[in-house]
Amino acid sequence: MTEPHTDGFMRHIRACNTATLPGQRLPLRINGALAGYVDPDVVPALKELGLTEDSASGGLSLSDPARLESIGEELARRGLYRTHNELFDVWGDDGQPPLGRIDRGALPLFGFIGVGVHLNGLVRKEDGLHLWIGRRARDKRLDPGKLDHLVAGGVPAGLTPDAAILKEAEEEASLPPDLVQRDAKKVGLLHYALERPEGLRRDRLVCYDLFLAESFQPMPADGEVEEFLLLPIGEVFRLVRDTDEFKFNVNLVLIDLFLRIGLIDPQSEEGGRLRRGLQGDIH
Repeated sequence: MTEPHTDGFMRHIRACNTATLPGQRLPLRINGALAGYVDPDVVPALKELGLTEDSASGGLSLSDPARLESIGEELARRGLYRTHNELFDVWGDDGQPPLGRIDRGALPLFGFIGVGVHLNGLVRKEDGLHLWIGRRARDKRLDPGKLDHLVAGGVPAGLTPDAAILKEAEEEASLPPDLVQRDAKKVGLLHYALERPEGLRRDRLVCYDLFLAESFQPMPADGEVEEFLLLPIGEVFRLVRDTDEFKFNVNLVLIDLFLRIGLIDPQSEEGGRLRRGLQGDIH
């Protein structure tokens, strides 16, 4: 394929990088480690719950990470976010180990990093490469009815991305864990920082490729997927470039795929701009 005009792809990357940090937000440190960025409107409630001012950064500080979970529960009771009833690890900007855990729904409220996994389910056919796509259930809280990956989800507290992709693959597409463990290849890590109505999304997406047999047929297992579609990679390319049919962050993982398989030349100027954008650099 000839080098495409990449504005149709770059718009998705820009849409996922709308946050300026810290902007008006206040840095939040946990045990001295930078962990999040808090909206000033939430600061009074956090001070009531025991967070203190950090004179060095001008932000907030929490010295006891074990209190994060109960603080999150109280903020949910006050209606500051909608609980997901699923705990996620809270990470510092410098990485491991996790600093604590909190309800998944509270991550954007604090501007905490969220980690997700996405799997490209690929099939080689005589007429070229195809990709399995899922359509999100119409009752999903986020982006109902949008196109999605064969397997994608967040990484719950206590799990590694590799463990989470096994769990999600079995739950979402009835993929045998031994198949995924043997054949799925970790291929990249993407970053973005996005302002959304629920707060600041600072996400890290761990990307996997899995080549499947032509005979494989995914089966929705947990009610989160309405249907699965096997599409030629050229059609997926067109949908990402020309439409907004895919869930917002799925576009980024697919752009990374297009770069890796040469549908977009990664060594070109435009390809380089996309690669930098997938790491949060849109300038």
